[in-house]
Amino acid sequence: MRVMLDTNILISAAVLSSSYILLLLDELVERHTIVLSTYVLEELNRVTLKKFPGKSAIVEHFLRELPFELTFTPENIDPSEFPDVRDLKDLPVLVSAIEADVDVLLSGDDDLASLDMELPTILTPRIFMQKYSLKYD
Repeated sequence: MRVMLDTNILISAAVLSSSYILLLLDELVERHTIVLSTYVLEELNRVTLKKFPGKSAIVEHFLRELPFELTFTPENIDPSEFPDVRDLKDLPVLVSAIEADVDVLLSGDDDLASLDMELPTILTPRIFMQKYSLKYD
């Protein structure tokens, strides 16, 4: 399965070292294909510099070690061609997931998670683990 990660998932893993998210990433690396978009990587860098100064080297190391497929986010997005999102900053993430033809978009963002879409399926990490993980307790 192809699984795209949102910025909040990467921050939880790389910066906050959330054991739950790190377990999820282990599962993804072992059994699925991780997809990251250029938009998410740019946002990750911006958020890290702004909210977690001094953690950039940790994030860079994390990304070097994480196997992923890179997809490019379109620069010009017409919002009328895609499902409505409350926060327009979420639109490039959603468009990237659609354009990359991923099966699942993992996000902790309630606005994205509330969208009713067939593909990609938008799930929180916990719901993903409940549905697909053999290690989930």
